[in-house]
Amino acid sequence: MNSFSPALLRRLWLGIGWFGIALLFYLSLTPQPPEIPVEHGDKFGHALAYAVLMYWWAQLLVGTRQRWWLAAGLIGLGIAIEYVQRWTGVRTFDYFDMLADAVGVTFGGVLAAFTPNLLVRVGRLGNRPVPLADSH
Repeated sequence: MNSFSPALLRRLWLGIGWFGIALLFYLSLTPQPPEIPVEHGDKFGHALAYAVLMYWWAQLLVGTRQRWWLAAGLIGLGIAIEYVQRWTGVRTFDYFDMLADAVGVTFGGVLAAFTPNLLVRVGRLGNRPVPLADSH
């Protein structure tokens, strides 16, 4: 019988979450960010990135107070990254990017508040027996 242990699942979830943060830094600071081919596409990209990160990390932090701190931290990160972009000289500083980040955090937080805890659900699935070979 194969199953995911809660500790392994948590470490995997944390690893993917930290990869998401690292990817956010890379995409925010690279001189040639990917283009989203719609009007104000970069704002959609900001909102989506921060919504995904908020939702992802909210699966680990299920307490309301923890999620408020997470939201504040992600919004603060978005603000800080805008200032770092200004200092690099190759990216632009934009208050609307900060707003898009905050909208994304809000959306991800609301979605996390109104959906079952995904990490717990995946853990329950992992505790079911997994067949190692087809029985046919």
